[in-house]
Amino acid sequence: MGFFDFLKGAEYRNKEEDVKTEETNAEESVEQIVHEVADEIEEETNEPVSDEVVSEVVENVTQIENEINDDVTEHVNNPEAFEEEESEEIEEETSEEATEEEQPEEANEEAVEEAETEETVEETENEEEETEESDTEENGEVEDEQPEEEHKLGFFARLKLGLEKTKKNIFGGIESVLGGFTKIDDDLFDELEEALIMADLGVDTTLKVIENLKKRVKKEHAEDPALITGMLQDEIAEILVEGAEEEFKIVPPTVILVIGVNGVGKTTTIGKLAANYKAEGKSVMLAAADTFRAAAIDQLKIWGERSGVDVICHEENSDPAAVVFDAVNAAKNRKTDVLICDTAGRLHNKKNLMDELKKIARVIGREYPEANTEVFLVLDATTGQNALQQAKLFNEVADITGLILTKLDGTAKGGIVIAIKNELNIPVRYIGVGEGIADLQEFNPSEFAKALFEK
Repeated sequence: MGFFDFLKGAEYRNKEEDVKTEETNAEESVEQIVHEVADEIEEETNEPVSDEVVSEVVENVTQIENEINDDVTEHVNNPEAFEEEESEEIEEETSEEATEEEQPEEANEEAVEEAETEETVEETENEEEETEESDTEENGEVEDEQPEEEHKLGFFARLKLGLEKTKKNIFGGIESVLGGFTKIDDDLFDELEEALIMADLGVDTTLKVIENLKKRVKKEHAEDPALITGMLQDEIAEILVEGAEEEFKIVPPTVILVIGVNGVGKTTTIGKLAANYKAEGKSVMLAAADTFRAAAIDQLKIWGERSGVDVICHEENSDPAAVVFDAVNAAKNRKTDVLICDTAGRLHNKKNLMDELKKIARVIGREYPEANTEVFLVLDATTGQNALQQAKLFNEVADITGLILTKLDGTAKGGIVIAIKNELNIPVRYIGVGEGIADLQEFNPSEFAKALFEK
């Protein structure tokens, strides 16, 4: 199948979609589309596509585009005729499908090529859809509900699935190290130390784990490297569980101040927290104190509508402390169980922003002293050691009572959970292991360790 056949097939397969979105796609030039497809062909075949061929295809694609535009015009001017034509096409397709079912299963060369082309186009479309979803969240829009089949997964199953990349990163490196040794010696511990650091456990945590392993090996007179895996699992589980509460619960009335730098998923996390608390039977209110980021207020309003909770907000660029003042008094007067305050993405090296954070905390303490106060720092797990550094710096200026780690399902750097717990001893309250509301889970150290180690 030639270059033009591939492109023409792709254009016709997407014809119906192009009709529905002709205004959106009007800005894309024909030349750009052709060159993008030409680049894909060159990558797959390792053969250059000549400029002459590209020019010829541009002319043909322009003709195809004109035909599509004519169809759109005809549809607008004569909708009844278009509907009749569409009905005839559906009948023909149904008839062809019935005929194909009666025929024996044979695949000629052309059919195979067409199927492969369709798969390539579908993969490209899927990649574009994933990019659009990512851009949507960054621009303040709310992502769709997670698929129904994922909702059916249990709590532990979703946790285990979300930690799959981290599990492979940690234990893949460990198994690789242990497989190269026939006895336990200093060289083994040196390589194991490097593997743990690469798995984002951090230097301090790694040194602690290695030291404890050496003591246990000596005490138990262990010689087989295979025994290290079980010992290592015990050490990591002990770090996670040590001093942790059996169960964390929000006791009304509570004001939660959510802080963190831009891009960590802070506002989306607030929306999910609100939905989860409401599902527990609590009354919830949101305060849109992130008044500086474009669309942050609108994003929180969308989450409020979606979760069925009230949102207290002012105009963009207004004083965040004033928003919190109004929200605190509204929550107090309405006897709201949980007030969650969004804040601007604060850079830890900007003193004025940190001063503003302290001002908000003073407002909450002065106006609602009888309420329980929680300060949750949201961290992006995909940033690894940078997340640990953020936690350290924020902890110097704010009385952080809990951490929320997002995007654990999209990273192999989940070992940062272990490093934060060991070095800062700040409890991890929630972890995000997926896009859906149900995937923001309360952090249970025992369940986390079990999901991380279980095969």
